Amino acid sequence: MTILAIAPYAMPTAPVANRVDWRPDASRAVFLIHDMQAYFLNKFDTAQSPIVPLVSTVARLRAQCDAAGVPVFYTAQPTEQPPNDRALLNDFWGPGLTAPEHRGAQPIIDALAPKEGDTVLTKWRYSAFQRSDLRARMAALGRDQLIICGVYAHIGCMATALEAFMQDVQPFMVIDGVADFSAAEHDMAVNYVARRCGVSLTADAVMAALAASVSAGERANVE
Repeated sequence: MTILAIAPYAMPTAPVANRVDWRPDASRAVFLIHDMQAYFLNKFDTAQSPIVPLVSTVARLRAQCDAAGVPVFYTAQPTEQPPNDRALLNDFWGPGLTAPEHRGAQPIIDALAPKEGDTVLTKWRYSAFQRSDLRARMAALGRDQLIICGVYAHIGCMATALEAFMQDVQPFMVIDGVADFSAAEHDMAVNYVARRCGVSLTADAVMAALAASVSAGERANVE
């Protein structure tokens, strides 16, 4: 029932075919760093791919989002999850990080630790929108795009992207900014989002789009 050890695999970096041509805009986007907790990352060999490039890529995107004024949100599962709260997750994954031996693995990793002003959402289900005020917070900020990085691509990241679409938020999955149980499941998630509910882009493409939107905004202010 628990998550087994995950074998290393090469982080994909090739673009995919998207159904729509949405692009991230710094004035509309929120950056979501999804479940980057030690418990989940420790299922990988953290000294190898995909985790080494994942952490580097998320840090690079986070720095650009900070510079561009893009709000940064996190999800993190709590260590205290009463049976009625964890519910069906127990059937699929067992107690997870709520087990006593994993209590020290709950924090978000130091390399990506939240900063003052960031929002950390308590994660109860696959989708970051479930049992949280993510959508309300985004609406209050006037934001309708969600850039998604983290783990695991085909579970929480994909579920969050799908629910974003159903709540009229444009989701962007960062191809080389997520990791998964395997290369095949990683690719499946990236392609599902690209074809059914959002846009999958490389980190470089996301950064280029954000930079272009900032430049366009600056030009508009001058004019």
